[in-house]
Amino acid sequence: MSGVTEKDLYAVLGASPSESLQQLRHRYQQLALQYHPDRLAGECSAEAESVVKKFLEVGAAWRVLSDETTRRQYDSQRRAQKLKQDWPVDSTVYLEDMTWVQDEHAYTHHCRCGGAFSITQEEVEEELKVLGEEEKHAEESQPRGVLVCCDTCSLSLVVTWSSSGRTELMKCQ
Repeated sequence: MSGVTEKDLYAVLGASPSESLQQLRHRYQQLALQYHPDRLAGECSAEAESVVKKFLEVGAAWRVLSDETTRRQYDSQRRAQKLKQDWPVDSTVYLEDMTWVQDEHAYTHHCRCGGAFSITQEEVEEELKVLGEEEKHAEESQPRGVLVCCDTCSLSLVVTWSSSGRTELMKCQ
């Protein structure tokens, strides 16, 4: 379990976080029987692939949620993610894909409302310093990101960059 997965493991089992281990086991068993590959009787269609994928998803969710320790870790990660994300993120954009505006010393990206998302060079440098400290304790390939709001509407996006992109940005400055 390397982080919060994209899919909610409780939703995969059709359960809620407040359900007991016995209730989760019951849901897992029902879904495992429903999506078990042996029920396909040798079919090789796209539907069969979808059923096998769902079976594997259910099994993966159960492996995390069936163990008390991993379930507690997963629940902590879900709570931390919810606290980190105060509002919905509409998109993710790489800093390298944003437009550099020399006059403003900022990177910008156009919003669908006609406004713009912008992050100044100073904000990028500050974030790079913070991430440099955190990098000592984090995985090298972990994506980096900053939440940026549109200057006219309520949309927000995450401006992100990889470690290699960060190195290139530091060379350019």
